[in-house]
Amino acid sequence: MSIIDIPTGKELNTVLRPVIRRQFRVRGIVQGVGFRPFVYNLAHSLGLRGFVLNTSTGVVIEAEGSETLLDRFMGVLTSQPPPLATIDDVSTAELMLAGDTSFVIRESTEEHGPVAAVPADVATCDECRSDFTDTDNRRYQYPFTNCTNCGPRYSIIQEVPYDRPTTTMAKFRMCPACRAEYEDPRSRRFHAQPNACPECGPGLQLVSGELELATQPEVFSSGSQACSETLKETRRQLREGRIVAIKGLGGFHLACDAENDSAVRRLRERKRRSDKPFALMARDLEAAKRICVISDAEGEALTSNRRPIVILPRRPGTQISLAVAPNNTTLGVMLPYAPLHHMLFVDEHGSPEFSALVMTSGNLSEEPIVMSNEAARPGLTSLADTFLFHNRDIHTRVDDSIVRVFHGKERLLRRARGYAPHALDLDEPLESVLGCGAELKSTFCLTTGHYAILSQHLGDLENYETLEFFEETLAKLKRLFRVEPRTVAYDLHPQYLSTRLALEMPGVERIGVQHHHAHIASCMAENHLRQRVIGVALDGTGYGTDGKIWGGEFLVAGRAGFERRAHFRYVPLPGGDAAIRQPWRPALSHLLDTFGEGNLPQGLPLWRAIPNKNIELVQTMIRRAVNTVLTSSCGRLFDAVASILGLRHEINFEGQAAMELEAAVSGGVDGSYPFEIASDDPWTIDTRPMIEAIVRESLAGVSTGTVAAKFHNTLAEVIVEVSNRLRREEGLNQVCLSGGTFQNMTLLERAVRGLRQSGFEVFLHAQVPPNDGGIALGQAVIANELMRQREHHVPGHSR
Repeated sequence: MSIIDIPTGKELNTVLRPVIRRQFRVRGIVQGVGFRPFVYNLAHSLGLRGFVLNTSTGVVIEAEGSETLLDRFMGVLTSQPPPLATIDDVSTAELMLAGDTSFVIRESTEEHGPVAAVPADVATCDECRSDFTDTDNRRYQYPFTNCTNCGPRYSIIQEVPYDRPTTTMAKFRMCPACRAEYEDPRSRRFHAQPNACPECGPGLQLVSGELELATQPEVFSSGSQACSETLKETRRQLREGRIVAIKGLGGFHLACDAENDSAVRRLRERKRRSDKPFALMARDLEAAKRICVISDAEGEALTSNRRPIVILPRRPGTQISLAVAPNNTTLGVMLPYAPLHHMLFVDEHGSPEFSALVMTSGNLSEEPIVMSNEAARPGLTSLADTFLFHNRDIHTRVDDSIVRVFHGKERLLRRARGYAPHALDLDEPLESVLGCGAELKSTFCLTTGHYAILSQHLGDLENYETLEFFEETLAKLKRLFRVEPRTVAYDLHPQYLSTRLALEMPGVERIGVQHHHAHIASCMAENHLRQRVIGVALDGTGYGTDGKIWGGEFLVAGRAGFERRAHFRYVPLPGGDAAIRQPWRPALSHLLDTFGEGNLPQGLPLWRAIPNKNIELVQTMIRRAVNTVLTSSCGRLFDAVASILGLRHEINFEGQAAMELEAAVSGGVDGSYPFEIASDDPWTIDTRPMIEAIVRESLAGVSTGTVAAKFHNTLAEVIVEVSNRLRREEGLNQVCLSGGTFQNMTLLERAVRGLRQSGFEVFLHAQVPPNDGGIALGQAVIANELMRQREHHVPGHSR
């Protein structure tokens, strides 16, 4: 039943007696999403009396009316909430009558208990877009237009309850027109906390050149005409090939015309980012379709109110500079998600100016995204020609999210704007635990009540700046969600900054969690699995319980423990981090392991690409086990094959060799290579027959695309074969796939198809990344289970 279907007049009078009073406590994403005006209007349409208010734990409603109408109220409340709302729980209680004469919205209050969900930032809605493109609207050309259904949330919240005084908008005093909207429950801007207009809201400032940047004071113009002129000049500079640092919703972007090859290459040089793909922002869905091949499901992801970057197949013949994503068959594309973005693509008359802009994070390589004007002036001077500032402060920096669509469903690769800090309801009681994550793609996870609260993507935790960002965000989320963890879970790697941070925390219990167990537990938690599963964890690096570097792991795993039942054969990893940056090193290691030192095959590309003295040095390191560890890493196996085939001998960003190997795959190739499974304990998957066959075919002139396809097919066959053997031994039929290697859509597709054809129930990630961005959830869940079992004296196990 919709609100307009509810009976009125005489029909209502027949159900108004006897009167009772009922309290409704609503938890979930119910603040900053138009929930109170929805309740207010619903209550008025039913003739109920009482009030609704925000508290720090959710929304409280008290209403008086007949039992029939209160039941109808509850039905509509839970079945037809506002579009941005998510109701996790509604508890009810009968109260004494208070004799209210009307239904009102009361001021927010503080309450003890678990805190309400904090809303994520939301992309501009169609109604607001109509406002700022309508010449007769008072918000025409105003780049900070928003309403209850869109605009900044998480990036501006300082405290809960979510009210204007607890956001960075508190310094902007609303004009009478905005105040009237803000206080009118019938307006879509009722209690839209960032509500503003050209008369009273934030403004823009465009600064060009290093001298002007250093000397010009901050003067922000908010009037529609002034904003329009500022944006017109910004578009002109982009057309002329300038690189513009643009302050957005959760931080700065570095922008340039994506069809201007020299501008893209100049940005690449300045950012010291030689090959890693840049993100694109397309003008609209139709412009995106001219750049990439887009399915219906991918189009839905692009146009959702989360507006993530979606990884899409590049369309042949596009005008987009090849320097946007060198040696890559895909592009990362998003659509405008703030009014400012929309206005960059069209002039003041609505005529298109660009089809796509590069929109890459405004930061130096490996540092967090810059969020303040003060930090941008010195921090981005070497990168940008021009700065487009605004004076709406960002309280929490939030980068763009990244997704791929697999089997018609969004799969997060980077969880940030639009998704964070939405909590995952794990449907089980949880202690207050902090999972500190790993090192790469750092996130953390807090658990409380029934919820897991994941931070936004923080970056690679390899420097002081990112560690500072980690600690800053942890303090904010602990405060916002009223969580004070009593237990901290951490990765076993002793050199990770996240591990050292955990070990230095005072007054908490500490629980170390093996990396790949955390991967599988993360997938289990997301899919609400509590019984043991077959876990396939494939990635680049994870510290093993035997002190070696794991990465090609087959586990029989539960929440509290795991058995390592199979793994890829150990090979030496010479040079530590150097071996990760230089795929020729693991290639040499695999070749030596397969053929022996005196029988290395001649004619391979790496012998021509790498100086003999370097090869001899690494051979000596392997022979003498100097600065060399053993690894079962699947990521390093991808690197090795990419180098053997001559695709990539050195990388400039994590996963580059594997990405280029996947991009090389030819379609329609069904063959595979031999491998063996030794009946050790755990079983050893011997890939030497595969390496031998790859070398033989490569030297015989078989195409790189065919070899790459057969390599992927072989890994999928390994996954299916080992899973079948484990099912026969353990009676398990559920398989969880996790780890960064499963970002490879070719391998994922073939593995999932093979497993399902064999009758397995396969579970994948969707809301949480399969890469190390999901590790923290697994750590927190494992720690919770260990604590629960300890309290109930249930033994766990791992090996």
